[in-house]
Amino acid sequence: MKKILCFLLTALIAVFPLSACKDKDGLKKVRLNEVTHSVFYAPLYLAIELGYFEEEGIKIELTNGGGADKSMTAILSGSADIGLMGPEAAIYVYNEGRENHPVVFGQLTKRDGSFLFSRNPEPNFKWEDLEGKHIIAGRKGGVPAMTLEYVLNQHGLYNGVNVTLNFDIAFNLQAGAFEGGTGDYTTLFEPTASDMQAAGKGYIVASVGEASGEIPYTAFMCSKKYLQKNAKTIQAFLRAVQRAEKYIQTESETTCAQKLAPQFAGTSVESLTQTVISYKTIDAWMHDMSMKEESFNRLMDVMQNAGELDTRAKYSDLVFNDYAQAVFNEIYG
Repeated sequence: MKKILCFLLTALIAVFPLSACKDKDGLKKVRLNEVTHSVFYAPLYLAIELGYFEEEGIKIELTNGGGADKSMTAILSGSADIGLMGPEAAIYVYNEGRENHPVVFGQLTKRDGSFLFSRNPEPNFKWEDLEGKHIIAGRKGGVPAMTLEYVLNQHGLYNGVNVTLNFDIAFNLQAGAFEGGTGDYTTLFEPTASDMQAAGKGYIVASVGEASGEIPYTAFMCSKKYLQKNAKTIQAFLRAVQRAEKYIQTESETTCAQKLAPQFAGTSVESLTQTVISYKTIDAWMHDMSMKEESFNRLMDVMQNAGELDTRAKYSDLVFNDYAQAVFNEIYG
C-alpha cells in the first residue's frame, strides 16, 4: 500500500481549491470521500438522512473511494475535503515525510467490525480452537486481516505454523468463496454475516473487534491546511455526526434501520436492524470521537505485528482532538 500511495500521489497531485464553497442554497459544500459504503459507518449516514448536516449549514457531496489508497490520494490532491478511512493510511503518508500530511480530527469506529464465521455451531468457541484450521483472512496488509492475525497471535496461533491464513481472496469475494467450500472459517462484516447465518450457510462464533480491543478502525481526516482554514466547518461536521451517534444510541434499532434504508437500496430493513444490533452489541461506534493515544498505539502494534510498519508515527502530529472534544461536551455536557 505504501508504494501505491507514493505512486498515486506523485502522479495525481494537482492544484485544487482547499476550502469548500457555498452552494446555491447557502450551504457550505463539503466533499467527503469514504473508503467504502458500509453499514459499519451508520452514524455518518444517519446524519445525512436525518438532515443534521443541512441543519449545521453543510451540504455533503459523498463519493466512494473504493480503497484507502484512493481515498487518501483524494485528500492530498485536494479533490476531497474530508476522508473517511483507516488511520493506517495517514500513518503511511506521515512516514513518507510529507509536510501537509493528513490529520485525524474525529474517530467514527473503535474496533474491527468483522465477525468470525464457522461452518458449524460453536456455542463454546475459544480462539485456541482454530489450531490447524484454514481461515479466509482477507487482503494481506488490510486492517481486517492484520487485526485477525493480531488476535490469533495473542492466542498462540501463527500463520504457517499452527493455523493457515488465506490472503488470496478479495474482501468482497470472501462470502462467496466460503459458501463455495473454501476454508473452515472466514471473517465477514454485517449484514453479510447475519444474512448468511439466517440462510443456514454457517454460524457467527466470535467478534474479531471484541477480541482485539479498541483500535481506531475508521476516522475522519483532512489535510493540515484544510483543518487550519475551516475550523467552523469541521466543528459543524463533527456536530452533525455526534448528533447521529446520540440518535443511534437512544432510538430503537428498527427505527435506525428505517432511516438508514435509503442509503442501502436492496438491503432489507430486517437486515439493517440486525446489523445495528450487532454493532451496538460489540460497542463499535465512538461515543466521544476523540482518538485515544492508547488505541492509536494498539493500531501500530497490529501493523507492526503484521510486518506492515517499520517506523511508528507520533500521535500528537497526526491526531487533533480539540474540535471533537468540544462538540462532545456541547452535546453531552
